[in-house]
Amino acid sequence: MEPQLKDGVTDGIATVVIANPAKRNAMSAGMWRDLPGVLDRLAADPAVRVLVLTGEGDTFCAGADISALREPGDEQQALAVRAEEALAAFPKPTLAAVRGFCVGGGSQLAAACDLRFAEEGARFGITPSKLGIVYPSSSTRRLTALVGPSAAKYLLFSGELIDAERALRTGFVDELHPVGALDERVAEFARVLASRSLLTQAAAKEFADGRLDRDAHWAEQARGSGDTAEGVAAFLERRAPRFTYGL
Repeated sequence: MEPQLKDGVTDGIATVVIANPAKRNAMSAGMWRDLPGVLDRLAADPAVRVLVLTGEGDTFCAGADISALREPGDEQQALAVRAEEALAAFPKPTLAAVRGFCVGGGSQLAAACDLRFAEEGARFGITPSKLGIVYPSSSTRRLTALVGPSAAKYLLFSGELIDAERALRTGFVDELHPVGALDERVAEFARVLASRSLLTQAAAKEFADGRLDRDAHWAEQARGSGDTAEGVAAFLERRAPRFTYGL
């Protein structure tokens, strides 16, 4: 099978699958190049409320296809950074579902998601020090914000892999689940996210990511959306809310 990104939408949940099983789902240059376009298309789809990123089979992503690094210049890293930034900027909640190896570019993509759920036995690592590669500054800052300076330096200085339990302790992973239980939990939580107000989520995502100039914008969005009135009415009437922001 040719390396590819597969995607689909079911009940408001978009799933993007990294599929390159011959190389443990390593990201080829074409896959890095294609990811921003896939994300733009899904972001523009009003039916999409949540995005789940995962890997084909029993591995999330073993990183970039190292054979491509023999090519001159830094185009491969530039493609990876553009893909990472597009994922981080996705305007709806994103969740990485990780099993098996999540290494190098795989960890780069997982860190760009809002949340990361993992299966026991998953392994995480950021390995540029094994190859003499300078890890991008934007990726380093994102990793440091996620796990703290000491854990980020441990990962970057050593290139060593850590197990899922340690990833959970450092904050790289948000939830850890037994083998066989990850898909059900991801689907359950994605449905929860899809049922909540996208207005609240989109504003919270910007604020949590450090945006400082959008208070007035989101106050205006809240006034015009109807989500607040619907949420209060649903609470008082003891029913599920029907939020419409973004539809």
